[in-house]
Amino acid sequence: MPNLIQSTEFDREMILRCVSLAKQAWGKTAPNPLVGAVVVQDGEIIGEGFHPGAGQPHAEVFALRAAGERARGATIYVSLEPCNHYGRTPPCSQALVAAGVKKVVVGMIDPNPLVAGGGIATLEQAGIEVVVGVETAACEELNEGFIQRIVHHRPLGILKYAMTLDGKIATDSGHSTWVSSEASRHYVHHLRAGCDAVIIGGNTLRRDNPHLTSHQSDTPNPLRVVMTQKLDVPAEAILWDTSVASTLVVTQRGGNPEMLARLVDRGVQVLELETLSPKLVMQHLYDRGHLSVLWECGGTLAASAIADGAIQKVLAFIAPKIVGGIAAPSPVGDLGIRSMNQALALERVTWQQIGTDLLVQGYVNMN
Repeated sequence: MPNLIQSTEFDREMILRCVSLAKQAWGKTAPNPLVGAVVVQDGEIIGEGFHPGAGQPHAEVFALRAAGERARGATIYVSLEPCNHYGRTPPCSQALVAAGVKKVVVGMIDPNPLVAGGGIATLEQAGIEVVVGVETAACEELNEGFIQRIVHHRPLGILKYAMTLDGKIATDSGHSTWVSSEASRHYVHHLRAGCDAVIIGGNTLRRDNPHLTSHQSDTPNPLRVVMTQKLDVPAEAILWDTSVASTLVVTQRGGNPEMLARLVDRGVQVLELETLSPKLVMQHLYDRGHLSVLWECGGTLAASAIADGAIQKVLAFIAPKIVGGIAAPSPVGDLGIRSMNQALALERVTWQQIGTDLLVQGYVNMN
């Protein structure tokens, strides 16, 4: 059995180094996880690497290549259990055995049934010492989208919104530029780069005409998704320029054939569903191999996504501003909740200051 408890401070430092390396492929690996690996000999790092994307070698392979012959008798640290099956690439567990490593320290077990302890078993059968469960929380947070996909067969749905101190996402006239600080907006740009898709509704498109990109030339852009029941969208919008990033419009079948043809002619992908719902959109994105999906929609669609089980995580940017207004919109529309004991309570809540704003983050308990 792998050792679950006897890790050192150095072990923890090296696994966190693996996490840091893995993030160099932020937003580029779907449907694969983010993974980093470090090879150490006599307390010295002699090789390291990360998985750059599906179809390319895994982190362990890059780290072993960098270490060369010095990998024999060394310790390798890896944020996720080495794979034990043939996919697009050979199993990493066999590569570690062939390299002659003496010890493997694993951040977390791979939830994929094709691995799920099999890689560790292969290593132990070869006489390699294995330590499991070092900085597991950091490794799980790194790959929460991958875990959601493997365990629940859907992408991780993240609802993000910015609101004033009195709970408004715009004034009663609909003006919303800008609720949050510049620092918060930069944070969101980085978040988009790490997500495979970002979703808005038709109202947000018409009101804001957003870019929905990472706003950086050297980082990936998500698939930009617009949900609109009747396809009553503007003929001209920033999202229709697909030279910057791909755009998908999801609509109900037969809504507006003329607009559909115009969008397709512009290079926009259009998906027609018999019934338009957040659940079916998330199923489509799962089928496309997506891990994480960012919802940046208005209150009506946000409420629908929550009710449909499409949201597992919430990021709320709270700006120190007060706008008032009885008709001013709030982040989430009607959920049918009539008493406070029915309120949707978030779990594992954390908060941090971003610029002048407060970011509250938590996970939805749908039980």
